[in-house]
Amino acid sequence: MSFSIGFVGAGQFAGHFASLFRLHPGVSAVYATDLIPERAERLVADLGLDGTFKDFDAMIQSEEVDAVAIFTQRWTHGEIAVKALRAGKDVYSAVPMAITRDEIAAIIQAVRETGRVYMMGETSYYNPAVVYARKQAAAGAFGDIFYAEGDYVHDMDLGFYDAYRFSGGEAWKETASYPPMLYPTHSIGGVLGVLPAHAVSVSCLGVVDQRGDGVFDRAVSRFGNDFSNASALFELSDGGVMRINEMRRVGYPSPIRESRFRFFGTEGSFEQIATVSVWQDKTEVHDVSALLATPETLAADHPSLADLSPTLRAAFSSGHAQVHDVQRLPSSFDGAPNGHEGSHQFLVDDFVAAVLQRSVPTVNAWVAARFTLPGIVAHESAVNGGVRLVIDDFGEAPETVGASVDALHEG
Repeated sequence: MSFSIGFVGAGQFAGHFASLFRLHPGVSAVYATDLIPERAERLVADLGLDGTFKDFDAMIQSEEVDAVAIFTQRWTHGEIAVKALRAGKDVYSAVPMAITRDEIAAIIQAVRETGRVYMMGETSYYNPAVVYARKQAAAGAFGDIFYAEGDYVHDMDLGFYDAYRFSGGEAWKETASYPPMLYPTHSIGGVLGVLPAHAVSVSCLGVVDQRGDGVFDRAVSRFGNDFSNASALFELSDGGVMRINEMRRVGYPSPIRESRFRFFGTEGSFEQIATVSVWQDKTEVHDVSALLATPETLAADHPSLADLSPTLRAAFSSGHAQVHDVQRLPSSFDGAPNGHEGSHQFLVDDFVAAVLQRSVPTVNAWVAARFTLPGIVAHESAVNGGVRLVIDDFGEAPETVGASVDALHEG
């Protein structure tokens, strides 16, 4: 059994995932569409995909496409996901899930009513540090985790200027001011990917940008945002505390490790910096860096496979860390492109398995809401001077999904 998938958005990182979906034995065909048709055509030609659609509506109305993968600009995901779900398509969405509470609620409602599979492709769920900490937590090595930190330290100078210029055209500065806390899932998702808890309240402070180049300028910003950095303190449902940093102006080597984590428990703790990771108990410090990274996993993710020759694509394959369970991946992924410290292949495999088995995926709509909504509320707190705000929760995911597999193509 297999299914087909259509990529909505054929920009820089779409190629990473389109290539993996094409290689997966559970996927029969991969299509693409983009507001700039030439981009979709180039992606199809470069990766040997199966064709293009003239627009998103044509794609979701087509019986040739069973699922969609959303790789459009980050503030557009919510509306597109709902339309695809309502059209009877399973949905894989790049982060973030959405940028408002209402959009998140609409996605969850659409999943409930349609029985379709929804998954947000949050890379931090398979970040090696998160995988390691999850295993340590399951083994009881932390004791009770009472405090955790997640940092997404991605400087604008290290890739984001070019990315916004690529996607935003002449008016790119209007959207390059995207509020840091509305892109929170790489940091929050890593912490909550370990803890059996969710955020219930937050106080957040934003740092007003000082560069003066028209980015993070309220007079220019589509979002009315002038914060380039933000720090938030969250109260968790289990009584613990989570601190999250979202930084876009920071003297830090973002391409080496853009997300990093710390967990403190009553019996053990874990801490990371750019190239070092340590496990600590009450008597010793254990350097676990080799378990969590290789030169390949720490190599910079190239934004566009379409710009690389096959030889260079192999050079940008990010491999896996020792803590990754590579035995579960299809053999067709051997030597294939990867990224974000070895997480991409696991995300694709999770979604394919969920669609074929009609099962609830790892980062399902309810988990995605817990990774996303806290950042939305944190930004509201920062805009209001750090006032403490309550964070709604949509509850736990159902144990099963309701759609049948009748519409899927036999492979």
